[in-house]
Amino acid sequence: MRAGEGILPSQTFLWISLSGITRIRRKFANAECIRQHATSVRYPETDVAYLNENYLKLQAGYLFPEVARRVREFCGAHPEGARRLIRCGIGDVTEPLPPAAIEAMKRAMDELGHRESFRGYGPEQGYEFLRSTIARRDYRDRNIQIADDEIFVSDGSKCDCGYVLDILGRQNKVAVPDPVYPVYVDTNVMAGHTGPSRKDGSYEGIYYLPCTAENNFVPEPPKEHVDLVYLCFPNNPTGAVASREQLAGWVDYAREHDALLLFDAAYEAYISDPEIPHSIFEIPGALACAIELRSFSKNGGFTGVRCGFTVMPKSVLARTADGRRLPLHPFWQRRWSTKSNSVAYPVQRGAEALYSAEGRKQVRELIDHYMGNAKVLRDAAADAGLQAFGGVNAPYIWVKTPQGLTSWQLFDRMLRELNVVITPGAGFGAQGEGYFRISAFNSRENAEEVARRLKILRRS
Repeated sequence: MRAGEGILPSQTFLWISLSGITRIRRKFANAECIRQHATSVRYPETDVAYLNENYLKLQAGYLFPEVARRVREFCGAHPEGARRLIRCGIGDVTEPLPPAAIEAMKRAMDELGHRESFRGYGPEQGYEFLRSTIARRDYRDRNIQIADDEIFVSDGSKCDCGYVLDILGRQNKVAVPDPVYPVYVDTNVMAGHTGPSRKDGSYEGIYYLPCTAENNFVPEPPKEHVDLVYLCFPNNPTGAVASREQLAGWVDYAREHDALLLFDAAYEAYISDPEIPHSIFEIPGALACAIELRSFSKNGGFTGVRCGFTVMPKSVLARTADGRRLPLHPFWQRRWSTKSNSVAYPVQRGAEALYSAEGRKQVRELIDHYMGNAKVLRDAAADAGLQAFGGVNAPYIWVKTPQGLTSWQLFDRMLRELNVVITPGAGFGAQGEGYFRISAFNSRENAEEVARRLKILRRS
């Protein structure tokens, strides 16, 4: 006989073990009552569900919560520094939503206030008015043959790059750039597609594609076979872009190896070079081997509103263990029908408004504002004697740390001495060590003040 541990003060139990069977009698039973306060809990084995132990393989913390923790501790200890703090870390927009989107969302809310125009559940894959607008304006108007029902509206590309693993097998060998947006790796860890972590933060079972200054941060296709490749251009975190020839090389690789390209184009609106493709589907053959992720977060300022989409061509196939080759589209459709109710109607009307003449003009103004910040910050980094990349076709500047400092050492120094928050490159992978990322998402006043403070790095 033993007393249960971790009992609430309002409960009393007597645990009785008989022949391997555990029974519980409450305080109203004819048994001696035991009231106990405990700091730990010991449950009968049959009472606890099993954990997805893949989560135990994750590193101590996702990059941006760790950044937030250090900033929070600094601000608590240094009130004056907290008052001067400027955040150039996480890629969150700062400027107000485009008025065209605001007005469209207001009209949609008014519709929901009247019985005649009220809407309940919408289509799980998104309303036809938005799917058709996306397919026409982003693709068919650019001679890319994407059907309306190949567009799947979601609450953002971050979510979609994890959701897509629902329909892909655990047998796939996955390749990611290094440095890389951490979500690509962590979602594969959570899904059980990797082995344990290594000392440098990488994971067994993932093929890492080095992105270095020598290859202009654009990885080359591997010599060996992989099944699933994540590509992001314009790139987060490096700000690099891939040429048409480089993307064609990846499509050729995918066709030769029956691989699938997962192409994150969340920052395509920031491309100013007319020679750089905005979509993987501009490359011949890509419709047979690629899925594209897009977002309204960074062009329309929807980071808080939440809306994006995935393009799932009907021609993209995957194989089964018994050798059949099946299209992914119906499984993606089923996944959305089962697990989602899509995005709120007013939000989808707001996204649709971004494609209007007025909406496009306002989006262009937002992008010009952030890219103006990027130029200010990139020039300031160069003036401070730092080697800077990106910031031309992307809102991120990728900067080499000075004097042999590690990226986290530089993070702490800039926080302490400059009261500026940046993102340490090591948080994006082993190849990110020795670099840091500056985000251009800020007010012009803050960007210019950060530029002024960067001069301190040169003097110190």
